Amino acid sequence: MPPLLERGEPSVREHDIPVSNLSWYFVFFVVSGFCGLVYEVVWLRLAMASFGVTAALVSIVLSMFMAGLGLGSWGAGVLTRRVLGSDGPRALRFYSIAELLVGISSLVVPLQLKLGRLLLQHMGSFGAWQTSRYYLLAGLWVAITLVPWCTCMGSTFPLLMAVIRQTAKSTSERSFSYLYLANVLGALLGTIASAFVLIELLGFHGTLYVAGSLNTILALLAFRISLRTVSSPVIEKSTSEQATQPSLYGLPRSTVLLFLFTTGLVSMGLEVVWIRQFTPYLGNVVYALAGILAVYLLATVVGSQDYRSWAYSHQPGESASIWSLLALFAVIPVAAADPRLPLSLGNVQLGGFRLAAIVLFCGMAGFLTPLLVDFWSSGDPDRAGTAYAVNVAGCIVGPLVAGLWLLPWLGELRTVIVLSIPLFAIAAVTVFRKPSSETVQPKSGLNPKLKFALAIIAAVLIFSMSRDYETQFTAREVRRDYTATVIATGEGFDRLLLVNGVGMTTLSPITKYIAHLPLAFMSRPPKNGLVICFGMGTTFRSMLSWGISTTTVDLVPSVPAVFGYYFADATKLAGSPLARIVIDDGRRFLDGSSQTYDVIVVDPPPPLAAPGSSLLYSREFYEVVKRHLQSDGILQVWYPLSGSDATTTASVTKSLMQSFPHVRAFSSWHGHGIHFLASTEPLPLASSSVLASRMPPAAVSDFMEWEQPKPEQQFELVLSHELALEELLAEAPRAPAMRDDQPINEYYLLRRWFRYYK
Repeated sequence: MPPLLERGEPSVREHDIPVSNLSWYFVFFVVSGFCGLVYEVVWLRLAMASFGVTAALVSIVLSMFMAGLGLGSWGAGVLTRRVLGSDGPRALRFYSIAELLVGISSLVVPLQLKLGRLLLQHMGSFGAWQTSRYYLLAGLWVAITLVPWCTCMGSTFPLLMAVIRQTAKSTSERSFSYLYLANVLGALLGTIASAFVLIELLGFHGTLYVAGSLNTILALLAFRISLRTVSSPVIEKSTSEQATQPSLYGLPRSTVLLFLFTTGLVSMGLEVVWIRQFTPYLGNVVYALAGILAVYLLATVVGSQDYRSWAYSHQPGESASIWSLLALFAVIPVAAADPRLPLSLGNVQLGGFRLAAIVLFCGMAGFLTPLLVDFWSSGDPDRAGTAYAVNVAGCIVGPLVAGLWLLPWLGELRTVIVLSIPLFAIAAVTVFRKPSSETVQPKSGLNPKLKFALAIIAAVLIFSMSRDYETQFTAREVRRDYTATVIATGEGFDRLLLVNGVGMTTLSPITKYIAHLPLAFMSRPPKNGLVICFGMGTTFRSMLSWGISTTTVDLVPSVPAVFGYYFADATKLAGSPLARIVIDDGRRFLDGSSQTYDVIVVDPPPPLAAPGSSLLYSREFYEVVKRHLQSDGILQVWYPLSGSDATTTASVTKSLMQSFPHVRAFSSWHGHGIHFLASTEPLPLASSSVLASRMPPAAVSDFMEWEQPKPEQQFELVLSHELALEELLAEAPRAPAMRDDQPINEYYLLRRWFRYYK
């Protein structure tokens, strides 16, 4: 990397750091970014398994992760100023310690999260599910668990900047952008490697061990380099010199921090919106989410590198008109997400082309963020630590504002309008400011004011012509909340339920079987039941027809809210003293409850590979279920064959067989999936007539509601197609049982390519 010369700097003799060492620091931050992304993904998943798959919990985990980064960045900046002084080798040893501690976290954090779950379980009613106290306690424990380790991660930026500044002054002015580029490149590699290779092969814990080993290697290498590193004298600028430093765009210098906060807020807020906008076209699988993040990071890498090249021949003030482009580019994904845009081949959505619309914005954000930090800090690690912490603060606020407030209130399109307004405001301030002696005018190109006017016109046209996803449905009821956008659409028997554009269910007899089959298998009259995942409410409604106390749990508040779109008696049933509707994660609900049930039915949301769905198919989940079943109680698990493969089928079957001594499997109505029945006591070998005779009149009417045959005939359709468990295992005998640590159904690309479980 060529040296970055500072104009007008006093001539001093410097012992410049060898170029090879500077290259080592770049490699350090590539690896560090790789590991940081892995920790963020895996820790979030482990926290979900411990505390629940809820939007509030996800927000808590990500906020604590980012808060630790910001705290570490700020704190290490202060440390470099007050303690480390001009001692470059010492700063590098502090960096080594930070990396070593981060590596240790790969072993400790999983244990801390498990301990937190056990503590909450033993707090009884004080930490009861679905209470503010639960989230307060869970949030406190997540903070205790994550913030110290993430503080170590965040400290690495100022510490390594201090090393560069104290050992190679001539290369330090833009050292933040140098390390930022490496860090984002590492995060990109971590996204790809974890989603497409490591988690599938090694599981979550194994992936953590890889990251921890890499951090440990970094620590050892950094310590070794520190033994042969020599500091050069650093001439600190006097207070009067700092006060006379040039401003950016002729504005007060403090506006740089405001701009950093705004870019962080808007960027991360838009990412929340993009996930909702593009999920209908990309699919609800981990690879789609990884794809969005990978495109975001790749564009950021390109933008950061572009800034690094641009900075050699331009002044920071020449970037004023770029804000107009950033504001316009924030709007373009709205047009790309318009359902009327003809980007499909038959029924195949060309989601990648739509996703490409975020590239321009991400590239510009990747250009401006390091520019702002470099300008504010000029290589000073203390000032860089403060600037980066401010940017991280914006990254914390953005998703919270977008996900918990703007999206439920305004919807996707208007949320983008609100988020783009601060960018247009910054653009207006930079181009319409009163010129001063410090103002740097661009060397060529369109007049900045004209560029801003064109950006405004283009944005207005895009907003006025674009439509949200639900507008393609004529008959519809749309509900939005902090978790998802829910669309109830269609007429008659063709009604559909979509969550974030993904079809959840239809009016199908299968959803009635999910309730009636296990209830009829009970050799005594059932007294109560639990339905995990509400859907259209068909299963909940069918269970209530048995006249028993029925509880249903769903993660998305808006899903039960559209119950009335599908059934005329929804209000009456929901208000029944026998009915109870709970908005919560099903697994967390069971963890925080002492209630036992005669029947528990689970209908995980599609697709089969949906992120987090393995938590309702795993051995750990079935162990929780067993604690809440009566001694002769029955668990029914619905397993759809659409999107399945032999390995996933064998894995789910094996997890049930290892959890329950008695398991039976039946091919569903028209062979669309499998009804698994599991119990700790033998399941009776009853005939279809016996099962039908156990049904109360209201349940019989419910079963035959959609012009279906009599119950005896319907039961016979299933009982006559019982599946041998050994045959379900035979096609992938080496497949492991589904575990929280190894989500076979969610990560599948490598095994489908190489068939290593066959």
